[in-house]
Amino acid sequence: MGSYTSVPPPHGQPPARVDSGAAPEFLPPEGGFQQPPPPARRHKPIWLAAPATHLLVGINCLVFLAMVARGISFWTPNVDQLMNWGANNAGAVLLYGQWWRIVTAMFLHVGILHLSLNMWCLWNLGLLAEPLMGSLGLFAVYILTGAAGNLLSTLVNWLFPIHDGGAIFFPAGAGASGAVFGIAGALIILLKSNRLPVPQQEVKRLRKSVIYFAAINLVLGLGIWGGSFVVRSGLNIDNMAHLGGFTSGLLFAAPMVPRLGSPRSVFQTRLRVAIGMMTGLLVLFGFYLAQLPPVR
Repeated sequence: MGSYTSVPPPHGQPPARVDSGAAPEFLPPEGGFQQPPPPARRHKPIWLAAPATHLLVGINCLVFLAMVARGISFWTPNVDQLMNWGANNAGAVLLYGQWWRIVTAMFLHVGILHLSLNMWCLWNLGLLAEPLMGSLGLFAVYILTGAAGNLLSTLVNWLFPIHDGGAIFFPAGAGASGAVFGIAGALIILLKSNRLPVPQQEVKRLRKSVIYFAAINLVLGLGIWGGSFVVRSGLNIDNMAHLGGFTSGLLFAAPMVPRLGSPRSVFQTRLRVAIGMMTGLLVLFGFYLAQLPPVR
């Protein structure tokens, strides 16, 4: 930008200036010059601020819409329908080697109410967690802790199957809640960091809210599970998936530092350690499950 020199005008005449060759600018009435307004900042689309959260919610919703489009109940899909779409089942996994169900089950939901509740929780926790662990970190914690919860559920259902008239049955499991509890567990650890460029009172408030969320929902799940035996409602909550997801979320975040307030190289190194550690533990756990003796 060129320079301007203000020249005092004769009485009754408009102000004059000496131009050094740059494009002219408007002068205010009292003389002098003003800078042009700064260019307007272009806001990024909201999904770019948390792409992994949007992607995960989108996949879950698209799977449900695809199920409904194929004629599956909007409110209460039956067990056969859920199994056809990838629900978890101890017998299918351990007897027939369908290990892919450990992953597909976390994108499958038992009706619109189940989907809505899980997506509301995933949306809120994801938007809080993604700035702290990055998009890759959030996607990894969803998959790995969801898988951990489903593996623990598989173990417990294999050891304690349903006996009915001499026959043995294994319940079908579906839903993102194990992964949602995993995100909550990871948040509890990451929000403990003193590196975050946020007032400590606000961080403590957020962390307390996540702890309350996890505790209340774990207690509610246990209460509903216990009550289903008393009233024989047929409603089952997969508390083992919740517990497995939550504890593995705590473990996943243990070697990590939050992305906000940490050097990029340090965060990336510790994220890789967390992903590698959890992947190794899940492989070992899966190998242990594959060696379990037959159910009697």
